Formats: sequence, C-alpha cells, structure tokens
Amino acid sequence: MSPAALRASGCFQSSKFLHSYSRGKTSWDPAYPAVASMLGASRLPILDIGCGIGLLAAFLRESGLTSPITGIEPDVEKVSLASHLVASRYPGLSFVAGDARALPAFSGNLVLLDILHYMAPPEQQQVLQAVAARIAPGGCALIRTTFRDRSWRYFATLAEEAVVRSTGWIRGGRCHFPSRTEVEAAFPKKIFRVQTRPLWGKTPFNSHLVEICRTLTN
Repeated sequence: MSPAALRASGCFQSSKFLHSYSRGKTSWDPAYPAVASMLGASRLPILDIGCGIGLLAAFLRESGLTSPITGIEPDVEKVSLASHLVASRYPGLSFVAGDARALPAFSGNLVLLDILHYMAPPEQQQVLQAVAARIAPGGCALIRTTFRDRSWRYFATLAEEAVVRSTGWIRGGRCHFPSRTEVEAAFPKKIFRVQTRPLWGKTPFNSHLVEICRTLTN
C-alpha cells in the first residue's frame, strides 16, 4: 500500500466499512495512481464527476496535487460524507450534489471513473459532449470505462456490476457499456488528442482509460 493510499484512507477511520473500502480501493485500483500521474504537472482545476465519498480527491491531495477540486455526485449521502470527512481535511476541495447529465459551468481538467455505463447511450453522448466543452486549452479529461466487446473481461465486468448493484452501494438501472468508437467519436481530432489504453491492472475487469487532451491552439 502506497503512502498516499494509506494517508487518503485515513480520512475514513471513523467508519470501519468506509476505512476498509477506501484501503482496498486505493490499494488495488490502478486508476488512482494513473490519474495522479497524468494530472500531477497541471495547475488547472479538476472536476471529479461521480466523486462518490471523495476518495479520489483525498488520494490526489496526498499525492501532492494542489489544484482546486470540485466533486459532483448524485448520491446526497455520499456528498455529505465527502464534505464532512474529506473537504474538512484538505484546502481547495468542494463536493456538491448533482448529475453528470447537468454539469456546472467549468473549464479545466475532468475525471470520470466508471460512470458512463449507468446512462442510456443518448445520455452518454450528451455527457461526453458536455465534457468536451469543459476541457480547458492544455487540459485533459480522463475517462475510465468498460468497452462493450466479446472478451472474457467484459463478461467478468458484467458479473461484478451485478454483485455491486445488489449491495445498494451503486444505485441505478440497466448498464449500457459503450464501444471505444462511441466514446472517442465525441472528441474531434482537430481539437483533441485522444489516447486509449487498458487499465485493468491486477483486476479481471475490462477497464480502459481514455485520455482526451485539448490543444492549446483550439
């Protein structure tokens, strides 16, 4: 467990469940160090869409990122936890109740980890276009999602989603996993540089990270 992961999970020591969850999540999820590495040199503000309990923001702070971070999350209970346990501990953090389909005005870097598939395909395109409009010149959006394909990892992801949703930790209806083409098509090549790579780490899941960076001249 990295020092940043250990310190970030310390925000949740008041709850045995949240402390255990945060320790496990920051230890095995490769998205956390990937986001910290990719955004570490930027001073642009960060919009964390689907921020949950604020664990990513805590990890970024403990990794040395000082940019202002705003988290948006539809679950008001998680927003309350993030505000009480994380925003109170670090400067420059705020968490608000809201939906990815109605993003606030913003310009900077954006992060979306594992939320696209909870929306219908037309809503996914709406969100991706809203994200594109909010990437500042020289800024990036980092989107982690599962791509719809025929791999064994894809079916492992479907099974994992069923288990997680049965616990009530994630709320929502049917999953709609996008294809790689559907995600990348929302970001015109004349304006954005798009790179996609696997990000499953030691997990069996079909996770990929899409990095979309806006050029300084557009």
